[in-house]
Amino acid sequence: MDVRFATNPDDARHYGTDELRRRYLVQGMFTPGELRLTYSHQDRVVLGGAVPLAEPLRLGSYDPLRTAYFAERRELAVFCTGGRGAVTADGEVYELGPRDLVYLGMGTREIALSSADPADPARLYLFSTPAHQAHPAAVVREADVEGVALGSPDKANVRTLRKYVDGTTVRSCQLMMGYTALAPGSVWNTMPAHTHVRRTECYLYFDLGAEDRVLHLMGRPEESRHLVVADREAVISPSWSMHSGAGTANYSFVWAMAGENYDFADMDHVAMDELR
Repeated sequence: MDVRFATNPDDARHYGTDELRRRYLVQGMFTPGELRLTYSHQDRVVLGGAVPLAEPLRLGSYDPLRTAYFAERRELAVFCTGGRGAVTADGEVYELGPRDLVYLGMGTREIALSSADPADPARLYLFSTPAHQAHPAAVVREADVEGVALGSPDKANVRTLRKYVDGTTVRSCQLMMGYTALAPGSVWNTMPAHTHVRRTECYLYFDLGAEDRVLHLMGRPEESRHLVVADREAVISPSWSMHSGAGTANYSFVWAMAGENYDFADMDHVAMDELR
């Protein structure tokens, strides 16, 4: 488990490219046969990836958490970015296809991740937050989530947003999660940009070609920075940072949030003339 400490915006304005990437970009999560996790002190979220092969991968206890088992004081969502797999939680098996999600509440003791076909393994994205009470486990299928159409062709930002865990379809303590898919010919997401100082947000970019990249905009709006992001890489966006991006082709991204406020619409929009 990699550990990333929280950062101050006054310090971050002095970071160069390597330091920005080391602190905010999460790479190498989807390694065949491995489960890789990153613990961020930004709202104490844990994010990671698992690519099970012939044998299941199990979530255990990790020293940075200082708990007897992973979800002793945490809730967890697992989103399938590709392939087919399953999450087994305390003996209950939840099968997942592409873009399906399973939510597991605090107190789930035994969690194992597996693939239906090791030759085409599941690529499972994990996002976890601290929790204060237990909520029931739930599976969310992409087909059962009504998409919200956003954007317009003239702005190159036509996209469909789906909310999986936001207190409507699935109730949680503070974890919020969904995904957005851009239409062919569209490359911009979330522009004009916004911040939400009451929540940390993480973006996992996927559905990118091997040669494609997303320029992820971050930092204070009046002094922006950027990260160059490849397929299945994630960005940790502190609450003080805006988050937006443009790609070399259309793509998808999982958005996941944690923090003080449990309101998807709680955001502070950044006017275009404020950007620098």
